[in-house]
Amino acid sequence: MSPQRQVVLCADDFGLTDGVSRGILDLAERGRLSATGAMTNMPAWRRAAPELRPFMGRIGIGLHLNLTVGVPIQPMPHLAPGGNFPPLGALLSSSLRGRLSVDEIREEIHRQIVAFEAVHGAAPDFVDGHQHVHVLPPVRQALFSALTERGYTGRVWLRDPSDRMTSILRRPVSRGKALIVKALARGFREQARAAGFRTNEGFSGFSPLDMTVPARRVFATSFTNLGPTPVVMCHPGYADDELRDLDPAVESRPEELAYLQSDAFAELLAERGITLSAAPAPMVQAQPVSE
Repeated sequence: MSPQRQVVLCADDFGLTDGVSRGILDLAERGRLSATGAMTNMPAWRRAAPELRPFMGRIGIGLHLNLTVGVPIQPMPHLAPGGNFPPLGALLSSSLRGRLSVDEIREEIHRQIVAFEAVHGAAPDFVDGHQHVHVLPPVRQALFSALTERGYTGRVWLRDPSDRMTSILRRPVSRGKALIVKALARGFREQARAAGFRTNEGFSGFSPLDMTVPARRVFATSFTNLGPTPVVMCHPGYADDELRDLDPAVESRPEELAYLQSDAFAELLAERGITLSAAPAPMVQAQPVSE
């Protein structure tokens, strides 16, 4: 029998809305994902966080650093002068022009970690970023500093959203997104490891801009050409009014949820010899997918 491939399947955006959190919890209960990242500045985080506690040790539970949706936990006059976080395009522009305050972002990272620990009762297992903001050069600098100050060096792993060029080009879905993020994440893995943090090696799961692409094809593509210690991201959830106010791509979430709940997904993993793991191997033992 060929050895099983360990893959982290991480559901982003826990705490974005009640419907998103409920969908992720359902998949965790079924063993159909192995990690989730929490948006601790969002009101739904505090409502849903207690329901994550039974899954501690069973799945990875991390911080999904957020700088583009909702409001900061405390005022950020440079990044959010009007009170709301800027959209991704504005944040990216400020980053590339050197107009972000590293100190201000570092303090918000501290606050989002404190909000995680206060409700969850433990440190995050990993840190990544909503819309991959954690890899932007000023943000990564603030992130490494904040995590080191909190004594997290060697205790948490960081998600590297880049992959080998050959792997990206061989996946027919969302190549453009993957290539853009790869460019933005240049040097992140090396810098994270130099700062004392483990990372994954291999990343996929980008949603297509064409919403007519079925979830079955998206995941079949995402679980191909995997790196040595890969992470596959996903965005499942139940649609609710709160989500419709925050995210224009609402219908893809329940479609992803339905596919991940299905027998077809379990069959895909079995056919490809994949076992879901709570962290990039060899950090933890793999967690089996329940049938």
